[in-house]
Amino acid sequence: MTSMLETRIEKRTSSRDGRRRSSRTAKRMWRRIGLFAVIAGMAALAVTLFAINAARPHAADPALARDEVRQSIALLDAGNYSAARLHAQNAVTADPKWGLAHALLARTFLALGNGDAAEGELDRATDAGFDPERAHHLYAHAWLLQDDADAALTEAAKAPPRYAGYAVRIGAQALAAQGDVPRAQQVLSDMLDANPRDAAAWADLAQIRADAGNGAGAIDAVGRALAIDGNNLAALTLRSELVRDQYGLTASLPWFEAVLKRDAYYYDALIDYAATLGDVGRYQDMLEATRKALAARPGSADAYYLQAVMAARAGNFDLSRTLFARAKPTIGDTPGALLLGGTLAFKAGAYQQAIDQWQALIDQQPMNLTARRLLGLALLKSGDARGSLDALRPAGLRGDADSYTLMLIARAFEQTGERDWAAKYLDRAAWPAGSGASPFGVDDDTPTLADAVKTAPDEPTARLSYVRGLLESGDRDEALAQAQAIVKMMPGAPTAYLALGDTLAALGRYGEAAAAYRSAAGLRFDEPTMLRMVDALDRAGQRQAALTALTLYLSQNPQSIAAQRIAAHWQIAGGEWDAAIETLENIRQQTGSRDVALLVDLSAAYLGGDDADPDTALAYAKAAYRLAPMNPAAADAYGWALHQTGRDDQALQLLQKAVAIAPGNAQVREHLAAVRKP
Repeated sequence: MTSMLETRIEKRTSSRDGRRRSSRTAKRMWRRIGLFAVIAGMAALAVTLFAINAARPHAADPALARDEVRQSIALLDAGNYSAARLHAQNAVTADPKWGLAHALLARTFLALGNGDAAEGELDRATDAGFDPERAHHLYAHAWLLQDDADAALTEAAKAPPRYAGYAVRIGAQALAAQGDVPRAQQVLSDMLDANPRDAAAWADLAQIRADAGNGAGAIDAVGRALAIDGNNLAALTLRSELVRDQYGLTASLPWFEAVLKRDAYYYDALIDYAATLGDVGRYQDMLEATRKALAARPGSADAYYLQAVMAARAGNFDLSRTLFARAKPTIGDTPGALLLGGTLAFKAGAYQQAIDQWQALIDQQPMNLTARRLLGLALLKSGDARGSLDALRPAGLRGDADSYTLMLIARAFEQTGERDWAAKYLDRAAWPAGSGASPFGVDDDTPTLADAVKTAPDEPTARLSYVRGLLESGDRDEALAQAQAIVKMMPGAPTAYLALGDTLAALGRYGEAAAAYRSAAGLRFDEPTMLRMVDALDRAGQRQAALTALTLYLSQNPQSIAAQRIAAHWQIAGGEWDAAIETLENIRQQTGSRDVALLVDLSAAYLGGDDADPDTALAYAKAAYRLAPMNPAAADAYGWALHQTGRDDQALQLLQKAVAIAPGNAQVREHLAAVRKP
């Protein structure tokens, strides 16, 4: 964009003030005036010449434009879409009236996912004489990128036979966007039957399968696409995402880097790469990736959102709010935006705003444990103890509920005056059962869920809900039959194997459950799958296999708190004190020093082994007790640490208190007996 320039030349004159000036002063003054006049005259001439040149149209350079077009096409084929766009822009500059140059620039914008810019260039192309019949499929693509699937379908149907393949692909994507996924997949399958070497069609099919939850089918299709065209950046980016799901965060990084080696400013890969780097804990690299994303797409809401998340993790909430405000108008009420927005509101003491956002998140994702925990805390802070219990109930009923959630529930019961229930949850918070990642229940009754399956027998979501309902009602045999049916219906979907594993685990068939979870992990090795598999393997007596699975997950997801906690517990149980200390200290650095269970574990770890550090152990145990003086685990840890430092009188009082709170706990009784010995 050329800015308009204005130059003002001020004439300066001297005025007589009635005073006489010396001859030298007068001459000096007139020399300055003369110099100003010369400069002003030169400036005026320059402005005049600039205006004349600006008004004169640039002479077209067809030869340069053709050369730029050739380079742009070559770069498109090589997978460097950003550079291809630059050369296409150069071609347009060299010959603004060449319709083909504008059409090529539109094509590069489409490759980069910018439908608005592509549509504008297509308009310029046709205005410059580009044949409109050659643009139908491109317009369809542009409108699809602008979320107008209806217009895309209509326009794609107008494409002549020469561009039928491109148009069919866009039509299939539009069908998927409208929700007709089976038809979209069939259209692409038919197309690939006729032309199995169409890499773009395989890539589109892979994306549709991935969006539908068919991980195995997506992996197969994207592999075929890349075998034909290794420079298809959309396919490479999807493969990176699938590797992240299938194997883990660290494994996916080289795949993202392979995309960015071809095009350092490919926006879609930059955003996913940045998010992955953040989850791995490489925040400086994450920041650099978001800056490149902003260079590729100025004002990117995704990049600002990721920077806001990074700032919040660093505790800089003011900066996070500023960055989030830039992203919020675009990302709207997406789950990530609701989670972060609620967090920022909570940190500012605006509890009702936090409640509204986290409740909206739970409405979208009823099984989101983190959101439920946060909502329960915000409601409790605002004085709505009953509302807090309602929010936390589904999480608290799980056998694997964490100590913090159980503590929140206990505090809520205390506020409602139900101290008997508060005591029960305080006991559970002291030593959580940790019985694995069990599924949520459902709100509808079993007959209603059964009717939904009869109405839509091919709908897997209805069957998944039915399985959960059957498990909750105790009909485990029918739940198993339904879960097995889901696996047959969706053999490439990890959720199907999770449902089967959950059912087998409920039946106590842990070895078979572990096998089902292993099948799910082969498609998506995320935290819920890992927790289920490790628990099932451990219960089946396969501790070494469980440890292998846990170690593999941690190697790919080193920031996972849940995985680190399990590892630390096993390290303590195995007497690996130094390793346990390292793991627990890493957790503390990530989560802070207000987790009672973590502080208790740290105290135990520092007391273990030949190189025990009783003073450090005592400091952690004392901190745990200060946070939760009625927690029997904290009282026991504090008492035992005092005993190890030779303060048995104080230790005895604390251990007696711990036994009084939790008389059935063997460890507390053993510690008390050891201190009482003469």
